[in-house]
Amino acid sequence: MAGIVLVVIFVILVLVTITLGVRLVPQGSKYVIQRLGKFHSTLSPGLNIIIPYIDTVAYKVTTKDIVLDIPSQEVITRDNAVIIANAVAYLNIVSPEKAVYGVTDYIVAIQTLVQTSLRSIVGEMDLDDALSSRDMIKAKLKAAISDDISDWGITLKTVEIQDITPSKTMQTAMEEQAAAERGRRATITRAEGEKSAAILSADGRLEASKRDAQAQVVLAEASQRAIQKVTEAIQANEMPVLYLLGEKYIEAVRQISTANNAKVVLLPADIPAAVRGIIGTLGK
Repeated sequence: MAGIVLVVIFVILVLVTITLGVRLVPQGSKYVIQRLGKFHSTLSPGLNIIIPYIDTVAYKVTTKDIVLDIPSQEVITRDNAVIIANAVAYLNIVSPEKAVYGVTDYIVAIQTLVQTSLRSIVGEMDLDDALSSRDMIKAKLKAAISDDISDWGITLKTVEIQDITPSKTMQTAMEEQAAAERGRRATITRAEGEKSAAILSADGRLEASKRDAQAQVVLAEASQRAIQKVTEAIQANEMPVLYLLGEKYIEAVRQISTANNAKVVLLPADIPAAVRGIIGTLGK
């Protein structure tokens, strides 16, 4: 029985030793091996043999691209405006031993580095430039952190600005400013419209006055020619004139008599004499 127990213990020990000496590394990962507490090697994907009890797997590091979300933070621009900014970084670990031994926690370190660099870059820009220059911020941010994280065996593939917006207080101020600007433009447009309308109205009145003056001149010239022709026609014969004036007089009296406020109409006893008197007065 004692021999059987020893054989069983030996078999178990062999199996454990083989298990500890064989490492299957999955695709997309690398294992960092320490020998007696010191870095020894990095295992690539596939079947790997290590020395049992002496070599140990200290770290398991992924070689896939890491999507690192950068938390939102408040950033103050050069013109003292407060904006909320966050980003996302795409990383790839090319040297696992540098990543695990070069910094305590490379995830936290990169997050802090991106946040600090983002604050520094945006702090040198005005609000309007920061809101409209994402590509420039992205390029500066990538250049600022690529060299630093390369010392940790990490490559920054790209970094994107997810969101960059003014704070709620700044949004309220910007909305009020935009409303005031729209009101100012509306007032200017209204004033310009009123000015144009007033100019057009004045031009219209001026043109109408010119036309009225020209019409009066034409009427006066026509009246003058008519009087000259009548004078030349009648010469010393006053009867046609008396007839015409009498006809006009009768028509005027008829219109007066039909008016609503006409009460009494006085007619001269001798219309021809009255007409002659009028002609005599005109002649003088």
